[in-house]
Amino acid sequence: MNRTDLHIDEGIQYWGENEAPVFTLTTTPWGSSPTGLSLTIEDLSNNETDVTSTLTDGSDPTATGDIVTLPQISGWKRGHRYRVRVAFTAGGTDWEAKATIDVDP
Repeated sequence: MNRTDLHIDEGIQYWGENEAPVFTLTTTPWGSSPTGLSLTIEDLSNNETDVTSTLTDGSDPTATGDIVTLPQISGWKRGHRYRVRVAFTAGGTDWEAKATIDVDP
């Protein structure tokens, strides 16, 4: 299967260094009951280093119906830019949703 990329419409998101959001993603427009969930967080300010295990507890996203919930993300570094990527399969297609996070300088 080919992967289809999705980018959030809101553009770059801005967070404070001490914020610890829990993101959710509704997959209804692309298909119900997503499977094969995975999360990757890259530090774009540090050569796209994978920092998933540093910023989360290492658990995978979970799905209830069409709602994907990511593990809590914390430990952002001030002045860094991150890419949050959520991969899943829905409606017979592999998808990857991406968001860019800037942490207050």
